[in-house]
Amino acid sequence: MNIRGVIFDKDGTLFDFQSTWGIWTAQILARIAGSDGVLLGQLARSLGYDTKTRRVQPGSVIVAGTPMQIAAVIHDHIPGMGQSQICGWLNGEAETAPQVLVTDLHRLTAELRRIDLGLCVMTNDAEGPARAHLASVQALDLFDFVMGSDSGFGAKPQAAPLLALADKMDIPAAACVMVGDSTHDLRAGRAAGMRTVAVLTGLAEAAELTPLADAVLPDVSHLPAWISAQNR
Repeated sequence: MNIRGVIFDKDGTLFDFQSTWGIWTAQILARIAGSDGVLLGQLARSLGYDTKTRRVQPGSVIVAGTPMQIAAVIHDHIPGMGQSQICGWLNGEAETAPQVLVTDLHRLTAELRRIDLGLCVMTNDAEGPARAHLASVQALDLFDFVMGSDSGFGAKPQAAPLLALADKMDIPAAACVMVGDSTHDLRAGRAAGMRTVAVLTGLAEAAELTPLADAVLPDVSHLPAWISAQNR
């Protein structure tokens, strides 16, 4: 079956992960801990963040976790603030996180539209920040649908949000490809019966992604050529 729809992850796939979330996490930790160096160190360790290099570490909840899951980790260290309150604050802060694109999304999506593909974004980020991030680089209107972990269909690695997007595009799941940088993305795609493409612009190594991927690409700019080859 030819590929007719593409579902993209956002962070580490469309946007460079460390350039965005490495800097954002440093700002968040500073605001929470203030001058309390001990609390700062505890939060950094729990979140999987290296304060010296200002980089998120592989396996961190920040990589593929939902905002509520990140809030749960922070709540363990500041129990006086409710988890839902922390989550709401994180989402507000996330909307203004700096965004660094992996490639020119206008060019990429134009190439994919030329081969008549539906295009969506599914992120474990909240939908509001996801829309804000895409809008900040004038890319929100390039996609048919944008879904977050709070959009009512669950989060990756569950199949449900991907199946919901396929349904919204009116394209069979088997004619869709899930493109992402983490095992959560690829497991969700496999569970949904979609083809899966891994990109190496996140934190996971090729060896970790290869068993779950139909293809491993350096970045999303290589996707149009791969899809065209599959559909020939």
